[in-house]
Amino acid sequence: MAERRRRARVQGGWAGGAAGRLAAPKAPEAGSRSPAGGGQAWGGRDQLRSRKQFVFEKPSEVERRVPEAGVIDKPGVYELSTEPSGVSRIHLVPGFIDSEQADWMFEQLLQDVPWGQRTHTRQEGSFEEPRLTSWYGELPYTYSRITMQPNPNWHPVLTMLKEQIEEFTGHTFNSLLCNLYRNEKDSVDWHSDDEPSLGKNPVIASLSFGAIRTFEMRKKPSPEENGDYTYVERLRIPLDHGTLLMMEGATQEDWQHRVPKEYHSRDARINLTFRIIYPEPDRVWK
Repeated sequence: MAERRRRARVQGGWAGGAAGRLAAPKAPEAGSRSPAGGGQAWGGRDQLRSRKQFVFEKPSEVERRVPEAGVIDKPGVYELSTEPSGVSRIHLVPGFIDSEQADWMFEQLLQDVPWGQRTHTRQEGSFEEPRLTSWYGELPYTYSRITMQPNPNWHPVLTMLKEQIEEFTGHTFNSLLCNLYRNEKDSVDWHSDDEPSLGKNPVIASLSFGAIRTFEMRKKPSPEENGDYTYVERLRIPLDHGTLLMMEGATQEDWQHRVPKEYHSRDARINLTFRIIYPEPDRVWK
């Protein structure tokens, strides 16, 4: 009798254990809510996933690189840019004057042109231009607060070159600024030929003789850049003996140019810039 009761308790215990296992609560499915006061481990995982999903990461800054200068050294017409002011265009004509004739003209102009060195006056003092210049034309020309007086006595070589360029380009010119770069130390700084006396969208015909010098151009920055030229487009144009460079359209409004000093020895170079000058009713200092 005692043996029967012991077996019944043992069998009942196994049965109860099996029933307990079958009735055990299921683990909550991912994404389901745990009952209040229970399921802390599953709730912790959900919180970790939620935090990871909504972590704010500061966007990395885009690296802005200074663009490399382009090089123009082949003959042709190049459209540099198109802005509301118009199309900026240059025309490069190497060998416009053949080498032998260019040699003779260079020597004539070097000896006969009345070269002079102008002095700039600023609040911080005065300094001499790092080049020699001469002016030809019926009207005076003012730039950087320097006025060059009229000189109607054109040298015969200059008259011949003016007529040759006019025939080639279809443009007429009434004035000429001559520049003599004596060596690698002579230069002209960044500027635009945009004086009021030149009118809107002036055409400038630049003819070079002598040593090769690099003519550099850079696009004027947009208003958002606040005058910062760091990231603007730049060009380098080597100007050889007898080369003609035409600057047209909005080039003077949207671009600047210069002839920088050089680190290596350079012989003399003459640059002739033919242009049209208009009378100024009122002088405007720039």
